[in-house]
Amino acid sequence: MHPYLSLLIAILLETAATSLLKASEQYTRPLPTVLSILGYIATFYFLSVSLKTIPVGIAYAIWSGIGIILITLIGFIVFHQKIDFPAIIGISLILAGVIVINLFSKSNI
Repeated sequence: MHPYLSLLIAILLETAATSLLKASEQYTRPLPTVLSILGYIATFYFLSVSLKTIPVGIAYAIWSGIGIILITLIGFIVFHQKIDFPAIIGISLILAGVIVINLFSKSNI
């Protein structure tokens, strides 16, 4: 499996598991709790596969950037959480950093 595909799967699973963690209401709802735990287990498996090839710092930067955007969107759409302009600027700066790393860094594969 391509390492970046594995990383993308890990990010998507982690985002889903985090959303389920919120839905578990502090582990009081069994189904979201179990699905969240299973999601995190699968997340770390796919992350470990990607780390065979991708440097850990690069993988974590990508993970953080994409994960923050996805979880913010899920929070906004699903959980009706508000996001203000300074948060949008901060998220944009994180995304810009991930893009710079992937386009210009010699550390990337």
